[in-house]
Amino acid sequence: MPEISRFYGLFIFMNYNDHNPPHFHVWYGDFKITVTINEGIVNGQMPQRALKMIFDWMAIHRDELLQDWENAKNKLTLNKIEPLN
Repeated sequence: MPEISRFYGLFIFMNYNDHNPPHFHVWYGDFKITVTINEGIVNGQMPQRALKMIFDWMAIHRDELLQDWENAKNKLTLNKIEPLN
């Protein structure tokens, strides 16, 4: 599972040829979640502070996330996405 971004202890990943809807995975310590890109639906548990950072980052980089999703579907290289500053 390629890492596409990392910030404040959050590791963001996306799988190649994964199931719909478009989503990404986040690991933070012992916490792991899946977040849909368009709807922002979360599957899993994550501290509120970390979740807020993830959603702030996702709002800034939604287009890049969707492009990486298309790349992953087509087995192309995933682009790194700037971390949240």
